[in-house]
Amino acid sequence: MERDCMEFDVLVVGAGPSGLSAACRIKQIAIENEQDISVCVVEKGSEVGAHILSGAVFETRSLDELFPDWQQNGAPLNTPVTQDITCYLSSEKAGYQLPQWAVPNTLHNKGNYIISLGNLCRWLASQAELLGVEIYPGFSASEPIIDGENRVCGVVTGDMGLDKSGEQKSNFEPGIELRAKFTLFSEGARGHIGKQLIKSYKLAEQQSPQHYAIGFKELWEIPAEQHQQGLVLHGLGWPLTRDATGGSYLYHLEGNQVAVGLIIDLNYSNPHLSPFEEFQRFKHHPMIEQYLKNGKRISYGARAITKGGLHSLPTQQFDGGLLIGCDAGTLNAAKIKGTHTAMKSGMIAAESVFEALQNHATSADYQTHFEQSWLYQELYQARNFSTGIHRFGAMLGGGLALVEQNVLGGKASWNVRCEKPDHQTLSLVNTTQPIDYPKPDGVLSFDRLSSVFLSNIFHEENQPCHLQLKSERIPIEQNLALYAEPAQRYCPAGVYEIVHNDNQSELQINAANCIHCKTCDIKDPSQNITWTPPEGGGGPNYPNM
Repeated sequence: MERDCMEFDVLVVGAGPSGLSAACRIKQIAIENEQDISVCVVEKGSEVGAHILSGAVFETRSLDELFPDWQQNGAPLNTPVTQDITCYLSSEKAGYQLPQWAVPNTLHNKGNYIISLGNLCRWLASQAELLGVEIYPGFSASEPIIDGENRVCGVVTGDMGLDKSGEQKSNFEPGIELRAKFTLFSEGARGHIGKQLIKSYKLAEQQSPQHYAIGFKELWEIPAEQHQQGLVLHGLGWPLTRDATGGSYLYHLEGNQVAVGLIIDLNYSNPHLSPFEEFQRFKHHPMIEQYLKNGKRISYGARAITKGGLHSLPTQQFDGGLLIGCDAGTLNAAKIKGTHTAMKSGMIAAESVFEALQNHATSADYQTHFEQSWLYQELYQARNFSTGIHRFGAMLGGGLALVEQNVLGGKASWNVRCEKPDHQTLSLVNTTQPIDYPKPDGVLSFDRLSSVFLSNIFHEENQPCHLQLKSERIPIEQNLALYAEPAQRYCPAGVYEIVHNDNQSELQINAANCIHCKTCDIKDPSQNITWTPPEGGGGPNYPNM
């Protein structure tokens, strides 16, 4: 197939915080050195920010370095943290606030801001364009271009206008070859191409398996008398049990808005567990309900979070490219923050790529720059946080984290690793107890379909299914028999259903519901599901998440 081709010096795949920071920084360095370096960012969402979802409490360290004048230039950081509390929810009705000494120092948020990450990315995109970066939203990168010397040379964008059978429709447009001297992959958690590159270049062979969580978020508008602008509340405990670890949050933004969410580690063991249902019942806890009552839910979303930390971080450089941000896994779980670390990884990538371009090298020495940076130091100090909780559970693992961060200052001499991948942790269905979830009341808790509606989701209906099965029989013959097909429950959007026809069971995939969280690609016990990007522009359209 003949394809149009565009060539650049640097191509960035994904307009998230790491990709946009990399694009901005490479142009800044080029301008400082009076050089002309062409930079392109391609983004699968309909616009920059459409697929961005995060809590989010934001540390400004990277932004201070990238744009020291961000306040004068109107960066959307409008809500400084004014109150910071951590609660332990001991049961469905009870809970208490933890004293400051019982909370790891890394979770203290003085000097941070409550933000919409989507809006910050939109602002970063505007700064990038002022610097001369070309940004193309609505184009998904479908596959890498690799030359005869096994060097990444860019990507091919997805074909547009194919029907469900893969045949060309009247509006068919072939994807474009975007070629570059260096390609930076910033696709977010469980990146489709990043996953392939990690495998083909053996970037994670010396590391522990990567670990993930699923994070939910709803945006609420609440009565003014319940609103406390700048309040940050983090929760531990209920509704999560010994079968699952994670935490919750509730952030008071400006404009009488509250962001509320639940994060559940994807190494949970009970196949009956439904992360979506856990989130819905969580909002009924009195310590959470007090802020949401009489309010109105205005947005909903979910996404996977890469949280294995330094023990699971793959080699980020390879010939012709780099993995940055959550595509690699730079989140600092000890802070529950990944934006400033993702931004810094992009900035380090820019510096190493500029150096390589100057030296006409085909590989950028990211690792050296990384190990000399505060980012490496921060991730090293937090390296045991996630893995300790994975290995030892919330109480013992949390206690270990408290000692490491508050007593030892992140300088523990030991390493705690977790070598069991998340998809291998499910117990057999006949050895576990079903969970009786309450019906949603339509006031605080809701069903999946009404929730998905609030994500402003759109997919062209007549296109190939972007959720690909290696085998159509595995969901029935293995997953249904052994685990009651957990895809019905771990998907936060009702994509997967078991339907019964003529005494036969089949897995039905409602791909149009997909909000691109990629949990299915991670948690499927047979690793039978592969998430691939649908037509560019498809998926959720988050306004300010």
